[in-house]
Order: sequence, then structure tokens, then C-alpha cells
Amino acid sequence: MRIIPLLIISVLFATASAQSFPALVGVTADDNQMTLPLPAPKDWTVIGIAASQQAAMTYEGWYEPAYQRFIAQYGLMAGAYECDVYFVLLFEEANKTAFEPTLKYFRDNADPEVAGHLLFSQQEADPLLKKLKITDKETPHFFIIDAKGNIVHRSNGAFTEDKLEALEDVMLEE
Repeated sequence: MRIIPLLIISVLFATASAQSFPALVGVTADDNQMTLPLPAPKDWTVIGIAASQQAAMTYEGWYEPAYQRFIAQYGLMAGAYECDVYFVLLFEEANKTAFEPTLKYFRDNADPEVAGHLLFSQQEADPLLKKLKITDKETPHFFIIDAKGNIVHRSNGAFTEDKLEALEDVMLEE
């Protein structure tokens, strides 16, 4: 009999302690205004955030493998889960002048299949980063968001196959 109340308490505590992903507003490389998390997402949303030029350079190592695994769905577990994927570039005060040229470059050069997954944001970065508990702006950060908008996994840093598999494992476990 004690197991049921303890189970209810643990479920309530887990629900109460889940961190929601804060609203992130931007424009995609294919010129669509967007707010993340999406109002009607797939089961999962993978969001990568680069908050500095250094993070954006490190981020580049993630594009191809993440595209292949999550968007094109190549690999052993292809189709085993559904997810939306967005690579976000934040343009803070110091680099806001780079926003238009960078957006234009990606509009002109991004593969059409990828353009809708690249989000450019001029949203004030510090409040967003604080809510996401990001203190290191020099590395890219990745989040898996469930359909309710809760962060269920986070990672950061340069691409490794182990990090990519850890992201995928979270989506396969549920």
C-alpha cells in the first residue's frame, strides 16, 4: 500500500522539477518566423544553440552527422523516433551587425533541406542563457525537448559520436 503513495509523490516531484525550454524566437534560413519550442511538435525536438562565434565554429562539426541521423534519418535506428531539429545561432549585442550578412549567406547557400532547420535569433541572449543554465558561451549546447516542452537531456561541446548516440538514446528509451 505504501508503494502507490510513494509512486504518486515521485511522479509529482519529477513533473514539478522538469525544466521547461524557454521561448526562443528567430527566423529560419528559408525565411520563416519561428518560436521554439514549437506549438505542435513531433515527439521530440533537438535544439542546438551557439551563443558566440567560437561556439558557432565548434557547432559546424555537428551539422552533417546530426543532419544524417535526425533529419535524413540514415542509420540503424532510422525512423524509430520522430524529432524536429533546429540549429540556433544567437546574435548578441556585440555581433548583431553580423546578423543580416550571415542570414543572407545562409539563405543564398544553405541546402534547401537544411535551411528550415537553421534558426537565427536576435533575442536578448543573457536571459535565455540564464534560464537554460548556460554559463559557457564558447561551446555549443544541445537540448532534447519532449512534446510538452520540457528539457529531458542536455549536452555541450564539440561533436563526438558518443554525444550523438547519447542524444539518440534518450529518444529511443521513451
